[in-house]
Amino acid sequence: MDNELPGCARCPFEPQGRICQDEGGQAPPFCPTVNKAQVIEKALEELKKPEILEFARQASIQEGEGYADRELGYARARPVKPRITEIIEFAGKMGYQKIGLAFCIALRKEAKVVEGLFAANGFTVVSGLCKMGRVPKETLGLRDDQKIKIGCFESMCNPIAQALLFNEEKTEFNVMIGLCVGHDSLFLKYAQAPCTVFAVKDRLLGHNPLAAIYTIDSFYRSLKVPTS
Repeated sequence: MDNELPGCARCPFEPQGRICQDEGGQAPPFCPTVNKAQVIEKALEELKKPEILEFARQASIQEGEGYADRELGYARARPVKPRITEIIEFAGKMGYQKIGLAFCIALRKEAKVVEGLFAANGFTVVSGLCKMGRVPKETLGLRDDQKIKIGCFESMCNPIAQALLFNEEKTEFNVMIGLCVGHDSLFLKYAQAPCTVFAVKDRLLGHNPLAAIYTIDSFYRSLKVPTS
């Protein structure tokens, strides 16, 4: 792999011994903390915008509040909040009132529960599912054999419409549940309000994609063999 490309994922040093964590820490040749000072400075310039600074500040406060026993030292700190709680709390910290909920129809039961939790905490919720519009997949140029329901009508996923719906309704914060790979990208591209992900889709692993990574040396060892 090209050692000139930034590559934090390839860093060989333990977290607390890295230059990004400790002024006297170590850095590999491809470290962006060392080599990309202009990028760091540009990011800090963005934080001079009051609305961006407040968003980042509240996100960091929320991160810290996700742990108990911090006063006992880093080694003793323990997580105490699930992600749904953190999303609700963060939206409250930011003073948001209207939340957009973009979800896959396959996770409609989960979306109903999440919508209820947001509403119970005083938020107005605009929800839009992936199949809104009932647009046939042929609109995208798909052949019949490329559909899931071969030989039948099948609505395409419509993430751009989901995003435009939320833009029109002026949501202040959007939450995504289980949008497909690529469809989630389009939603993020077209949504105007800040977005967060509550759950990602993994049809095989019960929406827990890290399971394949956790078992990369056993059950999913085949992933280490390039497909081409």
